[in-house]
Amino acid sequence: MKKILVIGAGPAGLTAAEELVRRSNMKPVVVDLLSEFGGLARTVEHNGNRMDIGGHRFFSKSDWVMDWWAGILKPPAQDAVPGEVPAEDDVLLLRSRHSRILYLRKFFDYPVSLSLSTLKNLGAARTLRIGIGYLAARIRPRRPVASLEDFFVNRFGDELYRTFFKDYTEKVWGVPCRDISPSWGAQRVKGLTIGAVLKHALAQIFRLRSKDVAQKTTETSLIERFLYPKFGPGQLWQQVAANVSAAGGEIRLGTRVRKLFLSEDRIVGAETEDVATGAVSRIACDAVVSTMPMKDLVASVEPPPDAEVRRVAEGLCYRDFLTVGLQVRKFKSGALPPDNWIYIQEPDVRIGRLQIFNNWSPALVRDPGTVWLGLEYFCREGDDLWSMSDADMARFASGELEKIGLIDAADVIDSHVVRVPKAYPSYFGSYKDIAVVQRWADGIVNLYPAGRNGMHRYNNQDHSMLTARLAVDHLLGLVPDKAAVWSINAEEAYHEEKA
Repeated sequence: MKKILVIGAGPAGLTAAEELVRRSNMKPVVVDLLSEFGGLARTVEHNGNRMDIGGHRFFSKSDWVMDWWAGILKPPAQDAVPGEVPAEDDVLLLRSRHSRILYLRKFFDYPVSLSLSTLKNLGAARTLRIGIGYLAARIRPRRPVASLEDFFVNRFGDELYRTFFKDYTEKVWGVPCRDISPSWGAQRVKGLTIGAVLKHALAQIFRLRSKDVAQKTTETSLIERFLYPKFGPGQLWQQVAANVSAAGGEIRLGTRVRKLFLSEDRIVGAETEDVATGAVSRIACDAVVSTMPMKDLVASVEPPPDAEVRRVAEGLCYRDFLTVGLQVRKFKSGALPPDNWIYIQEPDVRIGRLQIFNNWSPALVRDPGTVWLGLEYFCREGDDLWSMSDADMARFASGELEKIGLIDAADVIDSHVVRVPKAYPSYFGSYKDIAVVQRWADGIVNLYPAGRNGMHRYNNQDHSMLTARLAVDHLLGLVPDKAAVWSINAEEAYHEEKA
């Protein structure tokens, strides 16, 4: 029996393992540094409350992905009403998406709509500047498009870019938009235009909404409904892991891959370490599906690749991330806002986004009489935010929410801090030369980079699953060229469009 080493127990790794046990007699051996299933899509439990790290809406324009999820957890009934929570536990809920932007201490629809409230909040002068800037960008676009700033200005005009894109994007990445590759914009907002927003607004007015949860004809930023596991995304991936184990696959959590051994053009084995005990072991394998960060993958291979591959890999950058869970008695307004998350674009605070877990699923919240929040901060491993003690970080986060008028810090009951290194592969540093590493990886005949960090690409959950499926297809001889994995999230049909 062939043994396939799967590095990572997130969406890509567990999808690959599940596909292998479903469709072949190959044995997956899944290893993951974490002690939980789901990677970035895991659910963290704390004192009976559950945190969704990053917020994961379950929808896709891929029928295969939608059907795959429905084969793991029970989908909602055809006549289900968004917001209903059935008594069964192994279910996908149907949820309504609601997000807003907090800017100038005012709430704006997300994505930004052309409603009367938006125009009132912006004011006549700023609205006029936005219109003039948009027309100017259409008449004389920037050429060449050398940066993310160029991409945004060409798409939306200078004033709208500075109002709703610049500060938040630079808060996320920690560098100016002019230093970020336009490739990020091409992947994340390719389908979102002023025309798409207008078309969607008209459809809302005349109730021309798609009833299909996948909403294939709707730009992703404008999606209004999504599926969601009752107990958070980790619930689905825990079930996938249980399926893999029951079918004979092997899963080792809390395990670090230290070395991958290359013989000619094939990986023949790995050296792993149990992070709790320090015990080192060897795994022989016939192929590797790797979702570990590309930088770490290159550094682990022995003998090492040539100097140019190492240079590019070492120069790849990442943005780290932390979430502060706060349980509070109530919002300052007294009412629970309707949002799944609120984008915080206020320049005088460092919080980037606020999740309201009650609105993802009531089952995430231990006490329904309280509010369970996730405050998301974009940072760099080792910086001042990352290095704060949990207690100091919770106080800092509580103070920021109080500063922008959402809560009273005295109403905080409990807190929990989760740090996530290498959460976002960055489109600067040596990213412009990433094709060098891609060609090197494709030259190792039994190595399959997959998923977000494995490909150093800002994949969503469904993109990551599709890369894993293609890797397994090639292992089974169904796809002639394993380089086809790189096509996922490189075509408009796969793009996540965000404003």
